[in-house]
Amino acid sequence: MSLSVEFWIQMCVYAISLGSFGGVVMTRLNYLEKKMDKHNSLQERMAVVEQSTKSAHHRIDEINK
Repeated sequence: MSLSVEFWIQMCVYAISLGSFGGVVMTRLNYLEKKMDKHNSLQERMAVVEQSTKSAHHRIDEINK
């Protein structure tokens, strides 16, 4: 039982297609991970800003009293 040249060419085409698809998926996942990291750092910074604003409001209220 011998496999024809056409069979091996088709297997190479499938392997290249699958590899390309995997590369696209991995690239997109890396992009989304970077975007999530930016989002998470924004949330952390906003928490600090909110805390700072809260303490500033308390100081202003104490000054007004």
